[in-house]
Amino acid sequence: METHKRLNPERSKRIQTRLKVAFLVVIVGAAAAYSSTVLATPPSGLTNTPLARGTNTSDGTIPLQFGTDVAMAQITVNPGGSSGWHSHPGGAIVVVKSGSLTVYESLGSQCTSVTYGAGQAFIERPGEVDDVINTGTVPYVLFVTFPRVPQGDSARIDEPNPGTCGF
Repeated sequence: METHKRLNPERSKRIQTRLKVAFLVVIVGAAAAYSSTVLATPPSGLTNTPLARGTNTSDGTIPLQFGTDVAMAQITVNPGGSSGWHSHPGGAIVVVKSGSLTVYESLGSQCTSVTYGAGQAFIERPGEVDDVINTGTVPYVLFVTFPRVPQGDSARIDEPNPGTCGF
């Protein structure tokens, strides 16, 4: 003789709630993965020419992690062009050789912008999300050093538009 046990209604509700929460976690995770890949903003009008790359093997006084790479590039962006929203795992040290550019940075719910011209330099901190736009009439040319790049990885991480700068 077969007997069936009925689930306690309270226990049944808890199980249903847990299943709903698990389902929502999966959906939110999938949406986050989708937005970080599909909604990334690629560069436009940009040419990145790698100049050099090497692995740090020294114990110098600049705080570079042993075993990470240091990469250098020349970046040229045509008028109206953009770097696209991005960040750098180890930051970037940027020198403006020619032209002018405006760096838009998303800080929480705020947008800040700073314009740089030939002969100026600036720093992008590790993980800082920004978009660099050529608002001038001639191409800008940058020489950029990317410290602390994980070995073999990219010095750049495409990021989705944070929506704080109105474009």
